Amino acid sequence: MDLHILPKVRDSWSYLYVEHARIEQEAKAIAIHDAVGMVPVPCASLGILMLGPGTSISHAAIRTLAENGCLVLWTGEEGVRFYAQGLGETRSARNLMRQARLWADPALRLRVVFRMYQMRFSEPLPPDLTLQQIRGMEGARVRDAYARASRETGVPWRGRSFQRRNWSATDPINRALSCANSCLYGICHAAIVSLGYSPGLGFIHTGKMLSFVYDIADLYKATVTIPLAFRVVAEGTHDLEGRVRRACRDAFVAHRLLGTIATDIEHVLDISDADGGADEPDFDEDAAYPGGLWDPSGAVAGGVNHAPEGGEEE
Repeated sequence: MDLHILPKVRDSWSYLYVEHARIEQEAKAIAIHDAVGMVPVPCASLGILMLGPGTSISHAAIRTLAENGCLVLWTGEEGVRFYAQGLGETRSARNLMRQARLWADPALRLRVVFRMYQMRFSEPLPPDLTLQQIRGMEGARVRDAYARASRETGVPWRGRSFQRRNWSATDPINRALSCANSCLYGICHAAIVSLGYSPGLGFIHTGKMLSFVYDIADLYKATVTIPLAFRVVAEGTHDLEGRVRRACRDAFVAHRLLGTIATDIEHVLDISDADGGADEPDFDEDAAYPGGLWDPSGAVAGGVNHAPEGGEEE
C-alpha cells in the first residue's frame, strides 16, 4: 500500500478505502492491520476514510480520526454502497447554507433545476422552455437510452418495472438496473455528505431524505448504469446482482466518478446570487470557534456577551 499515490477526491481532499482489516490507534495516527502486515496512516493529512466489509475499528482510532477532522464513511465493497457517516473534515456550514439558500428561493431553485437538466443534453436548451417541456425532453432522452442499450446488447426491453415484495419475479434487466442504480446512489450519497451538503434538500426531487442524491445520480444513469446493466445481462444472468455490483465498482473507478460528482455538484450550485456569505469567518481554521449569530444585516460575532456593558467572552 503506497500512501504517496492515494487518489484525490478534490485537489486538497485525499481518501483511503479499507476492507478486511483491523484499524487501531498508533501514536497520534492510526494503523491498518491485515493479513499482509501493518501499515501506519498519517490521518492528519487524510480527508476521508472509507470502511468496507470485514473492517473493524477501535474507539481510540475513531477518536483520533475525529480529532484530525477526517470523515469516516461505512460503505459496501469498494465504496459502492453508502451506509453511514461519522464526523466530517469541515467545521463550516457554508456549503449546506448555500444549498439551503438555493433550495428555498424559487427563482434560484429553478436556475439550479435548469442547469441540472442542461448537463444531460449535448445541445444547449432554449431558455424559454417551461419546466414541463424540459421534463418531457428528459423523458424522451431516458427512453432513447434504454432503447439504444437494448439494440446494442440484444437484451429485450419492455419498460421499467419491478416488484419490491417479489424481487425474483422481476425480469433480469430490471433487477440489474435496480442494483446498478442502488450502487450509484451509494457513491453519490458518500460524495454529498463528504462535501458538507444535505442529501435531503433536492432540487428536482423532493420529499425524501435522499432527494439530492437522486438529483445527482440522474446525471450519470444514461451514460453509466443503463448501458452497464444491459451489458451485464447480455453476458448472462448467473449471479446477476453480484456481477452488477462488481461491474459498477470497476466502472466508477474507470470514470473517476467520485471526483466527477464533486466537480458537478459545484457546477450545478454555482449561482452567484446565493454567495452572500463570502465574508463569513472560516470556521475550518479553528474547531473551537463558536460560529456567528444570525442577524438581518448579516452574521455578527458569536462567543461574546452582547449586553450593552458586556463584550467579554461567554
